[in-house]
Amino acid sequence: MSAAAHEPAAVETVEAVVRAQLARALGGRRGMVEAAVPTLVFTVLWLTTKDLTLAIASSVGVALVLLAARLVQRSTIQFVVNALFGIGIGWLFVHLSARGGGSADDQALAYFLPGILYNSVYSVLLAFSCLVGWPLVGFMVGSVTGDPTAWHSDRQVVRLCSRLTWVLVAPCIIRVLVQAPVWLSAKSGALDVDTAVAVLGVAKIVMGWPLQLAALGLMVWLLARNHTPLEQSVAEPEA
Repeated sequence: MSAAAHEPAAVETVEAVVRAQLARALGGRRGMVEAAVPTLVFTVLWLTTKDLTLAIASSVGVALVLLAARLVQRSTIQFVVNALFGIGIGWLFVHLSARGGGSADDQALAYFLPGILYNSVYSVLLAFSCLVGWPLVGFMVGSVTGDPTAWHSDRQVVRLCSRLTWVLVAPCIIRVLVQAPVWLSAKSGALDVDTAVAVLGVAKIVMGWPLQLAALGLMVWLLARNHTPLEQSVAEPEA
């Protein structure tokens, strides 16, 4: 019997596909720690020393130690690399602020700007994908089935994927609604920068993996309530 003959039995429902994809996306407790610790180090050091270079260098150093541990254990480095990438983008914004003549306070705020912009853009793109009827989660299904767009022929699958995509985008929208006003208030001088950095640092940690896991938990609950046959979304068109 050919390998292709076994494929339908391997993954029978859309829910099973999405659960498998979400499982790959999670880093467990360790992944959450790796994402949160560099931000925690930056926030604490900035508030206690007001030395931006030390705060950024220390957060990078901690991330590199976590990366080294992953390499020694030969486990996935995805989540540490994500943290390093985020720090690198933050440093770039700080550097640009410094070159533009920004004060130390401006530079500290610049560190948090990329995250706010990322979540804003991500929110718009995911919301737009739902509004136009091509929800992002649908392409997750397509990546497993081998046909990136066949799922769209089944309205039931599209509805399920739309609900899941809205749940996925919710944490990003919440982060923007909470963090953007704090950042703008500090930038305008209406809020003390130290207070803003503390709030942004804590918000970035609390609204990072914990909020994401809450959304994924809701997605799992939605998936447990539905059993949408995958073969409907990948059925080949009639001749």
